[in-house]
Amino acid sequence: MTAELISAGYSVAGIREAIAPVLARLAAAAAERERTRTYAFDDVRDLAGHRIGLLGIAAADGGAGGSLREVAELIVALARADSNVAQALRPTFLIAERARRPDFPHRERVLQRLREGDLFAGSGNERTGGASGSVHATIRRDGDEYVVNGEKFYSTGGLYATWFSTSATGEDGTVVGFTVPFDREGVHRLDDFDAVGQRLTASGTTRLVDVRVRPDELTPPDAQPATPWRGSFAQLYLAAVQAGIAAAALDDAVRFVRAKARPIKHSTATHSVDDPYVRETVGRIGAHAQAARSAVLVAAEVLESAADGDRAVAAEAAVTVAQTGVIAIEAAFRAAELLFDVGGGSATDRGLGFDRHWRNARTVANHNPRQWKAAVAGAFHLTGEDPPTTGLF
Repeated sequence: MTAELISAGYSVAGIREAIAPVLARLAAAAAERERTRTYAFDDVRDLAGHRIGLLGIAAADGGAGGSLREVAELIVALARADSNVAQALRPTFLIAERARRPDFPHRERVLQRLREGDLFAGSGNERTGGASGSVHATIRRDGDEYVVNGEKFYSTGGLYATWFSTSATGEDGTVVGFTVPFDREGVHRLDDFDAVGQRLTASGTTRLVDVRVRPDELTPPDAQPATPWRGSFAQLYLAAVQAGIAAAALDDAVRFVRAKARPIKHSTATHSVDDPYVRETVGRIGAHAQAARSAVLVAAEVLESAADGDRAVAAEAAVTVAQTGVIAIEAAFRAAELLFDVGGGSATDRGLGFDRHWRNARTVANHNPRQWKAAVAGAFHLTGEDPPTTGLF
């Protein structure tokens, strides 16, 4: 079996080379897709076909191999091309990262789906007015199977995915996890996500109406970890998306200055590329993009070094990721704002879509408040207090 899987021949370099044209297409049409609310179904299908979810999975498991740093580099590249697509693929990368662990429930089944190029979505979020984290979706026994009813919101990547993972409350009050295919009868995907940014992440409602669930589709709880900060990779992913947004703002700044911008009347330059203040602004955007990317890659290395289960090392890695989130969020905000300083009024033309970078960065940042990240990091440095184990660090 192992030799058979290794013979599939996936590699980090091979996947990166194969998806380069797809990323170029995504980047070229990103602003227009946002303007017209058009999803990148064909390009995302191509990315899945090139097995991007296998990056970071060991070759012995049929994966492409690669370090966590290389996974982070790919996420930044995806977000640089289109942060909506990068965000939509987050659930797939999260489940792939969890499947690296030998104790992950249904591990072989998940690995096989990744090898087949399937994409994943999932959400535990509900808009019921109850306390955060409360589960009002219900699951009840019906013969040899179960029946689920309820609604889940923020189903990121749902319109692209094959599989949907979520939870429901059983008749005895126990919360039960499960995974079903999106084409299962009674599973309805709604395109109703309407935030100021990241509008094409397919993060809307998934409605479950008398959905039948087999016993083998129930998800047993993860084994109790020695280090409880299993949300660190999920948070690093968001920081990588912010780094990609900052890089995309740099790309737009360079293109605009080279092709369209004109110096103001009292400039000493005849071309915008020679204007000292335009140069300074582009340099500052580049510095912010570099800072975000560098912080993400360093955090990826630190997080991977914490995989041996040492609690103190894992706590420090979680703090590093939290600090990286602060750096990446603020870098993306600043890069997106400075983009408008490389030109005059024409830089605000709606057709250019430059506003999408700030809107997208702002929406990603609202997943988890950066004030909490900074405060938790400060507490760790000052008193040695561990980060919370809520999954947000």
